[in-house]
Amino acid sequence: MAAPVVVAVAAGMVAVAAPPAGPPAGGGGSTRAASTPLADTPVEDRSDPATWMLPIQPYMFSKAEVRAMNRSRDRLIADCAKGAGLPDSGPAYDGPGTDGRTETDLRYGIHDAALAARRGYHPDAAAQEKRDRAVAAGAVVPAGPDADVLSACSASAGLTVPAPTQAEVVQAIMRDSYAESAKAPEVVAVFARWSACMRAKGYSYAKPTDVDDAPRFHDRDGVGDVEIATATADVACRTRIPVAKVWFEAESALQTKAIRANRDVLNTVRAGVEEAVGRADRAAGAAGS
Repeated sequence: MAAPVVVAVAAGMVAVAAPPAGPPAGGGGSTRAASTPLADTPVEDRSDPATWMLPIQPYMFSKAEVRAMNRSRDRLIADCAKGAGLPDSGPAYDGPGTDGRTETDLRYGIHDAALAARRGYHPDAAAQEKRDRAVAAGAVVPAGPDADVLSACSASAGLTVPAPTQAEVVQAIMRDSYAESAKAPEVVAVFARWSACMRAKGYSYAKPTDVDDAPRFHDRDGVGDVEIATATADVACRTRIPVAKVWFEAESALQTKAIRANRDVLNTVRAGVEEAVGRADRAAGAAGS
């Protein structure tokens, strides 16, 4: 059994299982250079958290890559099912999730004033409706022999394009750096400034996550006036006070330390990510030829 990997984030240390010694089998070279940003990563805009990149992200499947890999898998499964005589179930949902365009988009809270004025803390209505319809359609699971065929087709597709699952060491760093960075003195200080700004607007919240996580602002039945007013004030305070940037920089510093402490295993993780993305690209190319 491989030795555990120690993930050092601030004063805490987390042990996770080490990944395999090499990338998954299947051949092919790296598709993402180690010294370059992830594919599909937008150019950084200091005013838009969606364009920022955390140090751990080159060791992850990006959201765009996850969608591309799932497209390749879905195409393989659909072709296999069609060959077995099953009806075409139609394309799977291929849009972005409701948790942000990128890994950093909503990591530190909402920031789009126009969307907040329409939807409060809820995602865009059209995007949510499209995703809900697709999820509802995908929830219809065939039974009997058809289910067995789809299961076999899914297993076969996985041999060509593996599921884009984030490595445990990466998940640990993402999870722990977020929690620990919220305790950093500079982040606590910017939270206090944000809280004072909100208090001046008539709202009593100690830190941004208190309002982000408020259950009443995540009601699927609709968006109320109180939510919109609160979200509008929240974004105004975040625009005036650099909550997201200060928090992002604190978390980046912690992640950089953790990466240095786990460099060898993370390099193996990155090689596996690159190889898996390459396999998905080649599968997509073969399907389109």
